[in-house]
Amino acid sequence: MTSTRPQSAIVVGGGIGGLAAALALTREGIQVQLLEQAAHIGEIGAGIQLGPNAFAALDALGVGQPARQRAVFTDHIIMMDAVDNTELVRIETGPAFRERFNGPYAVIHRADIHGAILEGVQNDPLISFRTSTQIRDVTQTGGHVEVRDAEGNAYRADVLIGCDGVKSVVRQHLIGDPPRVTGHVVYRAVVERGNMPADLRINAPVLWAGPRCHLVHYPLRGGEQYNLVVTFHSRGQEEWGVREGSKEEVLSYFEGIHARPRQLLDRPTSWRRWATADREPVEQWSFGRITLLGDAAHPMSQYMAQGACMALEDAVTLGLSIRQCGPDLAAAFRLYESLRIPRSARVLWSTREMGRIYHAKGVERAVRNSLWKDTPQSRFYDNLQWLYGWNADNCMQGPRL
Repeated sequence: MTSTRPQSAIVVGGGIGGLAAALALTREGIQVQLLEQAAHIGEIGAGIQLGPNAFAALDALGVGQPARQRAVFTDHIIMMDAVDNTELVRIETGPAFRERFNGPYAVIHRADIHGAILEGVQNDPLISFRTSTQIRDVTQTGGHVEVRDAEGNAYRADVLIGCDGVKSVVRQHLIGDPPRVTGHVVYRAVVERGNMPADLRINAPVLWAGPRCHLVHYPLRGGEQYNLVVTFHSRGQEEWGVREGSKEEVLSYFEGIHARPRQLLDRPTSWRRWATADREPVEQWSFGRITLLGDAAHPMSQYMAQGACMALEDAVTLGLSIRQCGPDLAAAFRLYESLRIPRSARVLWSTREMGRIYHAKGVERAVRNSLWKDTPQSRFYDNLQWLYGWNADNCMQGPRL
């Protein structure tokens, strides 16, 4: 591989990870062509949670302030038992939390965080867009990489960053491993404030843990809306995908749940249904002039609310790896992998374990409910340091395990 510093890049995918990658690359002077298969660059879904590590990445990309202006900063993170309405965990996310992790905990609508990053991309003269572009083929030589879309158009650059999600065409070309369908189904909806029970208008992500199911709610857009997410273990054989959902299906999985959280299931006027998938961690996701980022590299379930956060971390680390390694592109991609594969794998495996804890029943539920009893806030913070302590100053020091 030539030792010339890359001057141009193709980024496949216009989601949060793709936009963040584009910003990270242009900060290193690399011109970016961003290819998105949808007709418009935007986000579907409802709310997401952003930990201090996400804000550290957003700040490093120069879009932290617009993201903060759209976010709702929470007072707590709360976990409840959905069967008997008892509180299991309350992590304070106020001043002491912010001081410990040098950043806030917040919730935000996906469209708002995507829009905050998109504004930075639109104001960057080194980034160009092309929508309605579905990538079909990827090739590379010693000197460049080329992709072709469904219409036969060809795009060429020095490097290619695959940010095209769980069903990544770029990953399929590089690795070819199938997604792991989890069998867990997620329903998402947005509830207007006036339709939200008054006693559940809590300025926190609140998780109601039930047997083989759970429910999460938190405020969006200044508390004018509330994000509602329910998850359950499907009785049927699932295939990864998104479609309209039905209230009847949701209700059938939440029998035996306390009336306080169960009342929320009647509030949405419509649901979107996700059959979720992740992938087993791999030892390599960079090959020649091509690498992966975000869900294309390490898709994970939602149980630790870290999918978007990991993509933002990836983008910052990729840019800094290119900066550190200068013209040696192969070394830059190896460094990026060596930092991101262990960390994202730990988050993925931790996410799976949290899903088990949330959905415990019987004796396992009893054990879960005793795990954090009388735990001081300092202990919670210590246990979260590995995750929320990430920032652009320490991310190049090696895997934070």
